[in-house]
Amino acid sequence: MPDSLPAHAPVVVIGGGIMGCSTLYHLATMGVTDAILLERNRLTSGTTWHSAAQVRALRQSRNLTRLIRYSVDLYARLERETGQSVGWIQKGSLSIATTPDRLTHIRRQAALARAYGIEAHEIGAGEAKARWPLMNAGDVLGAVWSPEDGRVSPSDVCAALGKAARGLGARFFENCGVTGILTENGRIRGVETARGTVMCDAVALCAGLWSREVGAMAGARVPLLACEHFYLLTRPVEGIAGNLPTLSDHDRHLYIRDDSGGLLVGCFEPMGKPIPPGALDETFEFRLLPEGWDHFEPMMENALHRLPALETAEVRMLLNGPESFTPDGMFMLGETAETRGLFLGCGMNSVGIACGGGAGMNLAHAIVHGRTAYDLSEAEANRFAPQFDSVVHLMARAPEVLGRHYEIAYPGLQPATARNLRRLPLDAEHRAAGAQTGQVYGWERPLWFGAPAEPEPSFGKPDWFETVRSEVMAAHRKAAVFDGSPFGKIEVTGPDAEAFLQHVCANDMDRPPGRAVYTPLLNERGTYESDITAQRLAADRYRLFTGAAAIRRDLAWLRRHAGGFDVILADATERTAVLGLMGPDAARIAAELGADALNALGYFRTGTAQIADCPVRAARLSYVGEAGWEITCRSEDASAVYAALTAAGAVPAGLYAQTSMRIEKGFAAMGHELDGDIGPVEAGLDRFCSKRKPYIGSDAVAERRKSGRRTLATVLFDDPDAVPLGHEPVYSAGKIVGRSTSAAFGYRIGRPVALGHVEADGIDGRRVEVDIAGARRAARMQLAPAFNPSEKRMKR
Repeated sequence: MPDSLPAHAPVVVIGGGIMGCSTLYHLATMGVTDAILLERNRLTSGTTWHSAAQVRALRQSRNLTRLIRYSVDLYARLERETGQSVGWIQKGSLSIATTPDRLTHIRRQAALARAYGIEAHEIGAGEAKARWPLMNAGDVLGAVWSPEDGRVSPSDVCAALGKAARGLGARFFENCGVTGILTENGRIRGVETARGTVMCDAVALCAGLWSREVGAMAGARVPLLACEHFYLLTRPVEGIAGNLPTLSDHDRHLYIRDDSGGLLVGCFEPMGKPIPPGALDETFEFRLLPEGWDHFEPMMENALHRLPALETAEVRMLLNGPESFTPDGMFMLGETAETRGLFLGCGMNSVGIACGGGAGMNLAHAIVHGRTAYDLSEAEANRFAPQFDSVVHLMARAPEVLGRHYEIAYPGLQPATARNLRRLPLDAEHRAAGAQTGQVYGWERPLWFGAPAEPEPSFGKPDWFETVRSEVMAAHRKAAVFDGSPFGKIEVTGPDAEAFLQHVCANDMDRPPGRAVYTPLLNERGTYESDITAQRLAADRYRLFTGAAAIRRDLAWLRRHAGGFDVILADATERTAVLGLMGPDAARIAAELGADALNALGYFRTGTAQIADCPVRAARLSYVGEAGWEITCRSEDASAVYAALTAAGAVPAGLYAQTSMRIEKGFAAMGHELDGDIGPVEAGLDRFCSKRKPYIGSDAVAERRKSGRRTLATVLFDDPDAVPLGHEPVYSAGKIVGRSTSAAFGYRIGRPVALGHVEADGIDGRRVEVDIAGARRAARMQLAPAFNPSEKRMKR
């Protein structure tokens, strides 16, 4: 007889693949030894069992890289602790480049690897050939050799995790499918199965391909979709003796390694094949999809070019197994906004084995401690716009995400599918003005106006360079209008509005109506959850402005801290528009339009006026370092207000101009300079944290003031032709001391500029070098902004 389900478990993990097994193991190591795992079939029977199981340490951020390095350490430790082999083979990886831009790409990766403490070496085609003798290296321009990478046996890793978890008291229940999830007042209460109901306090949703459907049982949005994923297996091939590095030929969409004396040739083809929801039912256990040779044939031709030995190799099988993909190619980790106690660990985008150890640890940490072990905002569970709940949009986007798995990481790349999901109130006006848009939380946001309509991807000087210069100079010399309507807007109303915001905001929110306040939102560790601008509209009403992609996350965070306060929180994003009128001519334009009262507003003051017979509220502040206002109006009035501003001389300007000006001005941004590992002291922003009141994180900020120091610096490049992109190592005296976080050309200062975090004494005036794709570029650091450090321009 199978074990009976307990009546109650503190945490129920749903799904017995790598993420579920890792999460259960880590819950047990953190003291939740009576957690259970439910698997509707058998462990690893969905996607995990057929994974190619590559473990490559380097990822696009420090903490994702840290997460995978944890996986590597964990897998080695499990083998020692349990005696269960995990099949770890550490033969490294070899990334080859056959185009100049791919060579730049892998050089940037190698530079980043060194910044994160990973061994990586640039080598020539000859040495690459020596490491992979069967490879045709005739077109190889260069390569990067990463000796720390390797691979594992996915089923064996899960067996080791299971053995260790059982040894700590955790329990697994196979052939126990979930039929429903019980909630009450938006909170998890239990899980229903064919074998009974388990009441619980939290659910870890690690159901892989089926996570979207299971999440819907709890009223949560889980935007992922399965696609077909192919790799070829051959019988033994002459010339393969022992194990070889994983060979990455990403220009041809391929990864290649040895397998039992033969070859494994996998691909992420340019456009994948989506699998409609419902096509894979509960009977899909240790099963594969039809081989699909017609779809794989172009990749086979690429493989024959790289490996001539394939011509005579005997094919064992073409494996076609499903993998789940999210709209942006990053997994989802953390508690959902809709349902308290429901934690996502799914949408692994074909990196489940590499990430599974570290992702499972962080998911368990979030369940037990209320947060991940370190900032993983790029994997935040609530980052997707609601439009991606649509199967139509997922069916369009997921195949593209698969196809971009190996694309060159050019700056500013935009998805081609599932576009125009959300249109700004000024969408028609922007398109008439030639706006080139980018997708931000589903919105089509102008990046620049005019030529080029189809920019050429490049690591060099972009072909929109002069267009963006003209927009910056319009804001600097005359006036420009920036559309800030995608900002998330949250209305806080009620008798306790001030008391509530005093509790959750670091700055003093006890300001009279008509004031605006910039404030961090911190956690108990004194690091950033978000940063917002608030306008006090009345004694019992505030309007909060947050990042476009942060609205769902921030609103959920605020609601979770609103218990005991008599307040109502409402999303006002879609019913209000925001136009930033910036530049020396802004005052003249306001006067000409009958809104001269705005010129009397002091900095960080708000006031009302009429523009084009429409009521507006303007806040005297600036994100670009020029004088002006952020003007809020009803969405239906945006066209009239915008027409009046542009008719009076304001020039439309896009996000790229705004970003350049932000960096010149030294303004830190969430997701770049600010995150869950950084506090206001390190960012040089503790002046926005009150010393006169308690708030969430106030004790931690007080401690950081005593022992911490500022690490955020401006980096000014000597060479005006340097093209920094951000995420580049910063060297001082031959040692890596930090990395850049944002970078752009500073049109007002006439040279490239970056922001970055640096761990070094004497930041101000220090000479440094920045590694841009293997070339060291001389620069100077300073604490002051690159442009107008006195701030007189934007406050006049």
